[in-house]
Amino acid sequence: MPPTRGILATPIRSTTGLPKPRWDVLPFRPAQPLSFSTTACLAASAPPKKGKKAIRKLKAARQAAGRPPAPGERKALRKRVVLSNTNALEVSGLEDLNTKAIGKESSRCQMFGLPGPVVDSLRAVEAFKPTQGWSMFRSASVLWREQSIRLAQNMTDLEKVESPETRRIVLAGEKGSGKSVILLQAMAIAFMRRWIVINIPDARELINAHTEYSPLPGTSPQQYIQRSYVANLLAQIAKANADILSQLQLSMRHDLPIPVQSNISLERFADLGAKDLDLAWPIFLSLWAELTGPRRPPILFTLDNLNFIMRHSEYLGRDLKPIHAHDLSLVRHFVDHFSGARPLPNGGVVLAATTGSNKPSSPILDLAIRQSEARIKGLTGEAFPQWDPYRPGDERSLQSMADLEVLGVQGLSRDEAKGILEYYAASGMLRQTVDQRLVAEKWTLSGSGIIGELERGALRMRP
Repeated sequence: MPPTRGILATPIRSTTGLPKPRWDVLPFRPAQPLSFSTTACLAASAPPKKGKKAIRKLKAARQAAGRPPAPGERKALRKRVVLSNTNALEVSGLEDLNTKAIGKESSRCQMFGLPGPVVDSLRAVEAFKPTQGWSMFRSASVLWREQSIRLAQNMTDLEKVESPETRRIVLAGEKGSGKSVILLQAMAIAFMRRWIVINIPDARELINAHTEYSPLPGTSPQQYIQRSYVANLLAQIAKANADILSQLQLSMRHDLPIPVQSNISLERFADLGAKDLDLAWPIFLSLWAELTGPRRPPILFTLDNLNFIMRHSEYLGRDLKPIHAHDLSLVRHFVDHFSGARPLPNGGVVLAATTGSNKPSSPILDLAIRQSEARIKGLTGEAFPQWDPYRPGDERSLQSMADLEVLGVQGLSRDEAKGILEYYAASGMLRQTVDQRLVAEKWTLSGSGIIGELERGALRMRP
């Protein structure tokens, strides 16, 4: 048997061609390992000899390429909103939004430009979002859809009634359906009708523990104030409503830490709280008392991303337990009016919009929306949605969501989709002929007219 392991064997043939019965054994030569490597040597250096001091090589400090960003600069860049693009075509025949067209059925499916003063006020209250496509067009314009007309009619009807009423409305819909834009349209209507607008642009900033907070003395259960956020809110109120607040003067006596001029305008009064954090919350309460006094204009109180305040916040109390969002003073102030516990004496609308992007779980809010839809359909008895008694729930959130009016924001109709696609084409952003075939294609691919998907498919995902 010839050897087969450990050595290499080859037979020796004779001159006759037949193999001889012997074998020449050759030594086995293992493959030589390569010394090439793409990684740095990981072997530690040898320890220094006794009596010799080891020399430590210091790594050269990395030189900064430029100045570091200032505090708040990155956040300002992240929230930066561009409302005009000079490279986009100017749409001929585009009308500005006016008080006569906001409530007419003939305005449906049309695009309207926002007037300059209204744009300035909307920017002051942070109504524009960085994720919206304002920077692709010549000027800020909005599509007037069915929900916009309903909101405008509700706000117009409130001015005609003899006794002031407070409407509490929730904008609910799936992600990208345009809830924040309809919230913006409601604020634009209020500014044009000379209402007072107070907007909380993102409820997430109130509960994510990114703002300093402190206990509010003399409150039970314990409330917490966020002074810097309230001061910023006062600055927004003063700037956005300057033309109205500058004509209104202080009419009540308030218990404040500092003396205040008796006939000071409400604009300057709000600026006092915006400049001093210690005065922010007392002045906010005093300003609210002035705005809800007799012979004052109606108020539009809005909040976006409602889901975040129907749960516990990221803040911790003295017992190291999470603080409920309703124990934050500004959130408590909004929830009191949103639940109907404190109506607006001069009438107005308390409007909130849910979120579909990175939304937290809120079963109470989902139940309230289902109950409102069942109430509209006339469902009673077992068909009416009820909370599961064996499931733990947030009783405070459940009470604040009772008997709300829900305005469902769904996809655009085909006529509304055609109107906005024609605007895209007139702006030079859509380089296709807008016909029935294109409208049907884009409407179908966008999930039955979800406006966020329609914009993505028509403008951002070009073939």
